[in-house]
Amino acid sequence: MSNVTLVTTFFLSGIPHPPALDTMLFVAFLVIYILTVLGNFLILMVIRVDSHLHTPMYYFLTNLSFIDMWFSTVTVPKMLMTLVSPRGGAISFHSCVAQLYCFHFLGSTECFLYTVMSYDRYLAISYPLRYSSMMSGRVCALLAAGTWITGSLHSAVQTTLTFRLPYCGPNQIQHYFCDAPPILKLACADTSANEMVIFVNIGVVASGCFLLISLSYVSIVCSILRIRTSEGRHRAFQTCASHCIVVLCFFVPCVFIYLRPGSRDAVDGVVAVFYTVLTPLLNPVVYTLRNKEVKKALVKLKDKVAYSQSQ
Repeated sequence: MSNVTLVTTFFLSGIPHPPALDTMLFVAFLVIYILTVLGNFLILMVIRVDSHLHTPMYYFLTNLSFIDMWFSTVTVPKMLMTLVSPRGGAISFHSCVAQLYCFHFLGSTECFLYTVMSYDRYLAISYPLRYSSMMSGRVCALLAAGTWITGSLHSAVQTTLTFRLPYCGPNQIQHYFCDAPPILKLACADTSANEMVIFVNIGVVASGCFLLISLSYVSIVCSILRIRTSEGRHRAFQTCASHCIVVLCFFVPCVFIYLRPGSRDAVDGVVAVFYTVLTPLLNPVVYTLRNKEVKKALVKLKDKVAYSQSQ
């Protein structure tokens, strides 16, 4: 490889779409991104200010909102640039490395966090009397730290294995951000080992987390069925259904893409929109803004702001 010129810049092709839709897609994704950042930031601020929300569930939701703010920021701004500028898809080699690491770090951490959150809900509903002792502040901190540490290790493995390969030929990435499967298609070496690692380290792990979450919700549903009042059952089922929709939007596209690391389908980029763009927007709505406690906290915060301004 000593006589071969290595790639220093990649070009992201963006989402497959007719050129006539550039402006419409740019406006739509820009609005979604702004709402995602503002919504998650508002949740962070409300939970921090209101002491009544300093519980294990909202502690994990704080982590989720923080992840979603940055998870969306890692991919969406670059996608917007590809929609408005012919050269917007250009990304340096080192920037591509950074984007891939941050994407997998935040994405895998969120994957593990969903699993921890489902376990937390299972304990809260199935063991209400022992919940406080089982999910103490120390346990919450350890579980949250475990998700972040595991996510960083997972991302380091993926990034190292992806960019240890030489890239000396084509530099057009058929995607709207730097991800391992589309980048590996450009490598000037055998990628079968990398594809196997992606299959196991992402596809199988994501499937395993999804299975654990499903088992938790099955147990939760069994506990809900023992609730005597129909109103209580309906409210609990409504909450579980909303959570399940968000989990499906995140995990199903992940499993679809990463269990097929050698796929060359252009549709993979469209499927990835569900968990990179839509899920970070849905989380604050489903998990918090529909919650009565959060609504009360928002009203209190609004009143405090109005009072401070009047003073």
